[in-house]
Amino acid sequence: MSEVELKQIVKIFPGSTKALDEIDLKVKDRELMVILGPSGCGKSTLLRIVSGLEKATDGRVFIDGQDVTEQEPGTRDIAMVFQNYALYPHMTVFKNLAYGLKNRKINKSEINRRVKEVAETLQIEEYLDRKPSQLSGGQRQRVAMGRAIARNPKVFLFDEPLSNLDAKLRVQVRLEISRLQSELGVTSLYVTHDQVEAMTLGHRLVLMNEGRIEQIGEPLQVYESPETLFVAGFIGSPPMNLVPGELNEKGEFNLGSTVKIKLDDFQIKFNKLTLGIRPEHLLTDGAGEVVLGKLTVENYERQGADNYLYGKINGLSHPLITRVPADTIHSVGSTINLSCEKNKLHFFCSDTGLRIENKKDT
Repeated sequence: MSEVELKQIVKIFPGSTKALDEIDLKVKDRELMVILGPSGCGKSTLLRIVSGLEKATDGRVFIDGQDVTEQEPGTRDIAMVFQNYALYPHMTVFKNLAYGLKNRKINKSEINRRVKEVAETLQIEEYLDRKPSQLSGGQRQRVAMGRAIARNPKVFLFDEPLSNLDAKLRVQVRLEISRLQSELGVTSLYVTHDQVEAMTLGHRLVLMNEGRIEQIGEPLQVYESPETLFVAGFIGSPPMNLVPGELNEKGEFNLGSTVKIKLDDFQIKFNKLTLGIRPEHLLTDGAGEVVLGKLTVENYERQGADNYLYGKINGLSHPLITRVPADTIHSVGSTINLSCEKNKLHFFCSDTGLRIENKKDT
């Protein structure tokens, strides 16, 4: 068992800047948990506290059931992969892979065996005699991963390891990380601001904002049922359409001056609400249960398999984004009858930002 548990972690930097605010988190044995959020939300600080590179102001860190809060990084039996590779430039690939093992007084034959095994796994055997300056970015990242794997640690920590790679390499290395984590079964924490990485790699996601955890769940669960306005607006590309409105005396949601939606299925206790609809759930044939009105196309983007339409509905101040098939052509200025199925609507309290549950889901 190699669980990682954080209890009431607080981090306050000089100047009273609170980077982390009472974080409680448990990473299961053999799980790959992704920590996602915008720059400055505290995700890398959290990872550094797990590693021991940063000390928490308050709270405790447990690895494998043992309190390691006061332990130095070298005694926690973890391995960290950074975005800048952190390779020794004067050493060959072989020596970089062997460095941590040598420091731990592993015998020479075992070091050679582990390095050879890791090199074969990552397909970097032919680079063992080269130095980092002679490698591409993707090859350097494989070496950085190999150095972590060779140590056979209890926990892997990844701090935005793909951010320096181009789009094609990111896909390749992402697939390698997923495969290796599955084969090795090492408990892993992976920090990123990239939604594609988070959705494809994580067994579970932790979405952070301003030092707090907004939501924890499986990737699809977080996407389909965001618990807060922040999550709804952050997850998804393009993001969820979020439109504020008010509840009238008839129990209808007034969306601008023309659209009214009956909310019989929702547990409404607030007057000021925000409606959320994913772009892919807006129907352009007007056949959905909830008729929103005519969208006037103001902009149009072709993105290969999909096209995105940007526009406004008459009487509605907020613009909307809808996704349509690639073979659907619309010109700027044209109009489309927008609608949506009722079970694809999301409602949030505008004041608290919290999700309003559908009665059918409770």
